[in-house]
Amino acid sequence: MPGGNMRANGRPANNSWEAVQSKTFTKWVNARLGEHSLGPLDDICTDFSDGTALIQLLEIIGDASLGRFNRSPRMRIQKVENVNLALDFIRGRKINLTNIGAEDIVDANRKLILGMIWIIILRFTIEDISEEGLSAMDGLLLWCQRKTAPYDDVRVRDFSYSWQDGLAFCALIHRHRPDLLDYYALDKRDARGNMELAFDVAERCLGIPRLLDVEDVCDAAKPDERSVMTYVAQYFHAFSSLSKAETAGRRLGKFADVVQTVFDMQHDYEDRVARLLAAIRAQQDTWTHTKLESVYAKARAMSDEFNEYKASTKRTWTHEKIELDTLLGDIQIKRVTYNLAPFVPRAGLAPRDLEAAWIELAAAEVRHRKAINHHIRQSRDALQRRYGSEANSIQSVLNNIAHALSALSGELDAQLATVTSLIARARPLGPALSRLSSLERMCSDANIDEHDYTVYSVSDLEYDAEMTMKALEKKARFIENQSAVRNMTNLTPAQLEEFEATFRYFDRDSRNALSDAEFRAALDSLGHSFSDDEFLMLYDQLVCGDDAISFEVYIRFLVELTEDQTTPEQVLQSFRVIANNKPFVTKEDLRLDLSPKSIESLLREIPKSDLDKNGYDYLAYLRNVFQ
Repeated sequence: MPGGNMRANGRPANNSWEAVQSKTFTKWVNARLGEHSLGPLDDICTDFSDGTALIQLLEIIGDASLGRFNRSPRMRIQKVENVNLALDFIRGRKINLTNIGAEDIVDANRKLILGMIWIIILRFTIEDISEEGLSAMDGLLLWCQRKTAPYDDVRVRDFSYSWQDGLAFCALIHRHRPDLLDYYALDKRDARGNMELAFDVAERCLGIPRLLDVEDVCDAAKPDERSVMTYVAQYFHAFSSLSKAETAGRRLGKFADVVQTVFDMQHDYEDRVARLLAAIRAQQDTWTHTKLESVYAKARAMSDEFNEYKASTKRTWTHEKIELDTLLGDIQIKRVTYNLAPFVPRAGLAPRDLEAAWIELAAAEVRHRKAINHHIRQSRDALQRRYGSEANSIQSVLNNIAHALSALSGELDAQLATVTSLIARARPLGPALSRLSSLERMCSDANIDEHDYTVYSVSDLEYDAEMTMKALEKKARFIENQSAVRNMTNLTPAQLEEFEATFRYFDRDSRNALSDAEFRAALDSLGHSFSDDEFLMLYDQLVCGDDAISFEVYIRFLVELTEDQTTPEQVLQSFRVIANNKPFVTKEDLRLDLSPKSIESLLREIPKSDLDKNGYDYLAYLRNVFQ
């Protein structure tokens, strides 16, 4: 292999490859233009700058008109317009031009123009080359290798070094036209002579333009691959009409390939039909031996499993059946195309067998779906019956408690005992409601929105149970409170009712007892005010170690506080209230709450106060009265 000063990219260290490509590509362009009697170019890198020659080239190789363009452009903008028209045509043919614009061509950017021409050569000269499934450059290389294989001195591995001795070119000519040169008489050491002979014979006898010069290949450290490939492609197209023997061999090989392909397709069809039929029969057998139960969760699981089958397995089979129908059609079309007898699948694998199995599968699906739905309906009905029975039972208990509560009568102790027993009956309703709530969730999961066997929802019954329990507890407290006040006959019923209502109002947590703040607020609302010290002393006396004032203690205190007993303490407290806690009382104070007659009677007995000229000393009066 020739050596030389090389760059890492495989190009010669100087720019000789650009010169070779410029010359080769210019000759290639001139050959195309010459086919239509258009003048030759000196250098495509400069002669393409106004766009006219490029447009003419593309119209020839593209077999299409690019439309109107400036045929004698003088201004730069006209040249750019021409080149843009050409580039748009190239891109319109789905040819990718990267990093090249009209200005690059107008400015004669040699590297980019050579790259563009190479892309055009690939697209219109090399890309359509095909050899044993390989296309373009790979196909061209394989073609060269196959054609030169019988020649021991030729080893085509690339489009550079493999061509430097000229033998590969001579071998290609000899393989197709042995009458044009005697390959075996060549001096294998005379590379330049062999190269010149091949170029001359190719140009004179085969009409292949001399795109390369002998020195471009023989003297180069590494011949330019693109230039060599462009020239070799001319050989391919020149020899594209093969000899009758090659044509016959190709046709026979093609027929053998077609027959083998058809046989492979037929085997694939029968194998896939057999597998599909086996899968269908296995699925039907599974359904036949499946035991369904009228338990909603299990029936629902079976339904979900069937839906999954429809969404996955059945769709896979449907796709496979369509593919098999298409495959069978393709087989028959191929056999008709090549005049082969129609394909008849083996017994049991014919289209009618597959269609019969498909129809039976659809019937089995309907039967299985109906069976599942029947068990789902049964399980849903059983679930509704369970819910209805439980709900009605809870409501019946609540109704009985309500009736018993409304029918209370007799002695308070007996009533309290009855209420206590009713509370004991109501407490188990909590677990029952929990069970009912679980049943309701099961009904919801079963999409049961309305119940056929009851009108009671869980929320209805929970509310009724809560209200019933509150009513029972309230009734129990009421009876206990009534028991506490039934012997307190010195107060009117109105007073007792006022005291009880006040207690209930301030008993915010309904525990039948008042905290210190609640107790003081209750006393204030009834008009009984105490100083902080007085209240603390009073509260400590009444609470007696408990954490709150019970209703009984509360009532007894109010009875003692308000009952008319004319005790010194009570009379003193009354004077203090009327005097607004002054140590004397005035006539005006007494007029607010006493009758004129009572005022006249008291003032005759009460001495005048030394503290106020209008005051009366009720403390001295009481000391004298109660001595």
